[in-house]
Amino acid sequence: MNRIKNKIINLVSSPYSIMVIILTVFLVYLIVIPLFGMITTTFEVGKNEVRSLGKPAGSFTLYYWMRLFASTVSKKMFYIPFLNSLTVAISASVIAIVLGCLFAWLMVRTNIPYKKFFSIALLIPYMVPSWSLSLSWLAIFKNQRIGGAKGFLGYLGLATPDWLAYGPLAIIIVLGIHYYAYAYLLVSASLQSINSELEEMGQIIGASKGKILRKVTFPLVMPAILSSVILTFTKCMGTFGVPAFLGTKVKYYTISTTLYSSMKTGQRSIGFAVACTLIVFASITVFINQKIIGQRKSYATIGGKGGRSTLIDLGKSRTLITALIILFLFLFVVFPIVVMAYETFLLRPGDFSFENLTLQHWVGRSDLRINSGEPGILQNPQFLKYVWNTLRLTFVTALIGTILGQVIGYIVARGRQHLSGRFVEQLVFMPYLIPSIAFGAMYLALFAKSRTVTLLGYEITLIPSLYGTFALLVLISIVKHLPFASRAGTANMLQISYDLEEAAHICGAGVFKRFTKILLPLSKGGFWSGFMLIFISIIKELDLLILLMTPAQQTLPYMAYSFSMESLDQLSNAVALVLFLIIFLTYWIASKFAKADISKGF
Repeated sequence: MNRIKNKIINLVSSPYSIMVIILTVFLVYLIVIPLFGMITTTFEVGKNEVRSLGKPAGSFTLYYWMRLFASTVSKKMFYIPFLNSLTVAISASVIAIVLGCLFAWLMVRTNIPYKKFFSIALLIPYMVPSWSLSLSWLAIFKNQRIGGAKGFLGYLGLATPDWLAYGPLAIIIVLGIHYYAYAYLLVSASLQSINSELEEMGQIIGASKGKILRKVTFPLVMPAILSSVILTFTKCMGTFGVPAFLGTKVKYYTISTTLYSSMKTGQRSIGFAVACTLIVFASITVFINQKIIGQRKSYATIGGKGGRSTLIDLGKSRTLITALIILFLFLFVVFPIVVMAYETFLLRPGDFSFENLTLQHWVGRSDLRINSGEPGILQNPQFLKYVWNTLRLTFVTALIGTILGQVIGYIVARGRQHLSGRFVEQLVFMPYLIPSIAFGAMYLALFAKSRTVTLLGYEITLIPSLYGTFALLVLISIVKHLPFASRAGTANMLQISYDLEEAAHICGAGVFKRFTKILLPLSKGGFWSGFMLIFISIIKELDLLILLMTPAQQTLPYMAYSFSMESLDQLSNAVALVLFLIIFLTYWIASKFAKADISKGF
């Protein structure tokens, strides 16, 4: 009995165990409880349906699920948007995976020139917010029939059909271009770990380059490709910004825009039910992906003799391939951004002549004849407030999230042989399974009103009412990005020998001192990489926060979205351009002075 008692005392008094307990409580409170709360809400009668259902508020009902899946409006409310989302996600994933794998192979395995420049330039579409790429698409392709003004191609006299300007094709291309970075980064890392001698053996026995690629290289990088597929597919399935900008004007709705519409029209329980279906579908796809990877034959690609990488000579096609990459970057990176920026100086939409240039949308005062009386963004009294909200949110979130990621990384790295470490790792991964807009719905369901209990005569608030506060935006941003922060933290901690920590412990250093004096300084490079990954993700975030936005807490992405929905495209583009410049300035400063590399966060 005493033996068991001593074990329990040692377990509870252990710094590692205390960290695990605190972190588990924190994660359950901010992940499991919100998810449970959202699910239970879909089975409770809401106040708006008390009269129509003839039941008291809070009583059990299947009404919302029946309305979603088996009613006269189910087709319009769920099935059509779901199929639209599925079409977009599959098609965009195919584009993204093909482009990402191709670029990764060219950068790692061939003698393509200008690799340093290309390796950075190819990541730009990911660093640019996906919704701002939608604005760039509209600046080029929009037409007068729907957009109210001609895009750049229309100005040149090229009639742009509706199916090209808006709808599924536009959404698929924009998402494919934005998300190919996942495949590019993951497959690049996989290719760099493969000894090229494996491919050379194929050449020795007379196999062609194509056969070596299919039979040797492709199977070895398959786990990275499958991970890229699941990353891209789940992101595209639940994305909101791009379908909102490019789909709603032609009534092309996806599951995410339907969820947003339900929430905004007061049908919260229906919206929560839609969010639950998104979460279930995302979880199933991740499970299938893990089963496929787990059942594959594994191959050892890193041996003890040291590997080497012999680059494939592209021969005469080297110049042509280089030119094609430059053309790709021009068409899908440089040209769209330039056209979008140019449009912010047009007084009259659709007229790209030099005589139509103006600074009205930047510094002009309110004029009822222009932009419905909205002043230029630098004259808008709300603009600086939104800039401050955006920078404050991203900095606080990135700082707290990165520190928390290092702590989680420490627990996971030091506890990989224990159930506690594996449990924390799985719990932290849960927010990744939940699409951003569904995650926002979860937090709206939980924190919209406070919940209290009475204990020993005292009223204790278990869940505070945080809706409309800055704290809620920070909280949801941190929790949603914990999977990336913890991945970066785990990678750091696995590289630091436990012997250093053990030596400090022998010298009497406590766990807090060991963490701050040894672990954090040694993981400085990875710390900044994790910080930049979260910073760039949050600063362009629209999907996660759109359901939680209030006038006092609005950010630049929401400002751009609001202008676009009011057909004030020049103002929307100007805001997007400011955000674009902030992202690149921040990334340049971090890479220059902090030596941060966001690719380490994947």
